[in-house]
Amino acid sequence: MSVGFQTVQDALENYKSAIYEQDAARFLATFAADIHIYDCWESWACTGISAWKEIVAAWFAGLREEGVVLRTDFADLVVESNANLAFVRCAITFAAYNKSGEKLREITNRFTFGLRNEQESWVIAHAHSSLPISLETGKGLFDVR
Repeated sequence: MSVGFQTVQDALENYKSAIYEQDAARFLATFAADIHIYDCWESWACTGISAWKEIVAAWFAGLREEGVVLRTDFADLVVESNANLAFVRCAITFAAYNKSGEKLREITNRFTFGLRNEQESWVIAHAHSSLPISLETGKGLFDVR
């Protein structure tokens, strides 16, 4: 899918709306072909758009199977950029809603994105998601914020 993001904010808005619409192709267009991701869930890293595509397809299929949509909100957003590179840090809340609009659950993760301007379009080349970890239990703290 060929989508151009003139600004970093355009790429971030696409990230949010593609998740809400569960549009995997549009969501994946936000990422560079050589994307490198450190995520909170199960794997140490994900490298390359093909591997990320499999994860995203399973994620969106699970949401559809459950009958939920995710609303994605950015907080504490900081963007620093020049003509070719951008650094973004923020907190992202993913809130799941059923078809009647009832909120079922939510999680907020800390995110860092590294973007680059490729052929006059901003794409995410690196993403890092994290949670604080309890020193007592070694488990992620989902409700610290």
